[in-house]
Amino acid sequence: MPTRRELLAGGVAAAIVTPALAAPTPKPTPPMKPGTHALVDLPFKPEAARGLSAAMLISHHANNYSGAVKNLNKVELELANVTKDTPGFLVAALRERELTYTNSKILHEHYFGNLGGDGKRAGAIDKRLAAQFGSTARWEELFRATAMSLGGGSGWVLLDLDYSTGDLRIYGTSGHTQSLAFGQPLLVLDMFEHAYAIDYGAAHAKYIDAFFQNIRWSEVDKRLARGDKALPALRA
Repeated sequence: MPTRRELLAGGVAAAIVTPALAAPTPKPTPPMKPGTHALVDLPFKPEAARGLSAAMLISHHANNYSGAVKNLNKVELELANVTKDTPGFLVAALRERELTYTNSKILHEHYFGNLGGDGKRAGAIDKRLAAQFGSTARWEELFRATAMSLGGGSGWVLLDLDYSTGDLRIYGTSGHTQSLAFGQPLLVLDMFEHAYAIDYGAAHAKYIDAFFQNIRWSEVDKRLARGDKALPALRA
């Protein structure tokens, strides 16, 4: 009959050689059917915004953002009908429109999603901005300068988490197809004239001031947390 010592030794050995139960492999998300993108409602009460009228915010959402989603759905349905005999110029045009409307949809949703706050920075994002740019004041100076450079024209200003480096970066783009290829948008500012002309005409500097007063930094902080969580696997 085995001794207590032998039983314990055997249990230890069994624990060593018994393979650990593998975590269940998550099921892949089923692909969306072409043309089924749905509109996301405004995540805040537009009448509560400061310096941005409800009329402008509702018009922006109902026309520009909504138009991008509807057009994306139409383009996807057209692409579903592409065959090897479809003329190349038509495929190229549809692919360009697909990217434009996809990015417009995503950037608009991030833009509206980071509005509805009191403009006060807090949390991890506040510390990261100071560490990355030397101070939060320096970050804001650079972000505002980028926005001002697009005034009177069109485009987006983005604070991104760059997945290739792990850094926070400011990007300015004059269109919808120039976003960072491998990153997480953290803060998005729409600098197309439709985002401010109803309230401010050509006075884009006043719109930028109003934007900063309405940033919902808690949402920016959540995006940073999601990006940081994904970063190790993406850089492996």
